[in-house]
Amino acid sequence: MFELLIYMFENYLSSQNKLDFNNMSLELEAAGFDNDEIKDAFDWFTQLKVMSDKVPLKLKSRSKPKLRIYTANEKEKVSSDALGFLIFLEQAQVLNDFEREIIIDRSMALNQNFISIDEIRWIVMMTLWNNGKENDYLFVEDALYQKEQFSLH
Repeated sequence: MFELLIYMFENYLSSQNKLDFNNMSLELEAAGFDNDEIKDAFDWFTQLKVMSDKVPLKLKSRSKPKLRIYTANEKEKVSSDALGFLIFLEQAQVLNDFEREIIIDRSMALNQNFISIDEIRWIVMMTLWNNGKENDYLFVEDALYQKEQFSLH
């Protein structure tokens, strides 16, 4: 399903145009995606929006990151590089606590056993774009296509 999420984001959701979900579904089917997979992807993006909308505007601003203890399931599913990348983004004040939690939730919601750093970068981009943080989105997009990995010191 992750490939479908990326496809949808690149081709539909990152545009400023009004979305027509019926036509989008037909186009996705024509592109070879499975109906169940399309429904799951729509549900994934819908939940991303619902979670983002629940965060009060005054709490969406940048703040000093809070300590986050990851569960055993989260550490098993999300790579240590990906978790390190989230910490880096929090320390750089690109992400706030609420966005981090949304990213972790959406990562855990994926029907796969492992989330790589490249996948977490996509989820971060989708979350930031959804929250109207286009400048921060561009920062992460640069990181996504960068050849060298970030190192935390």
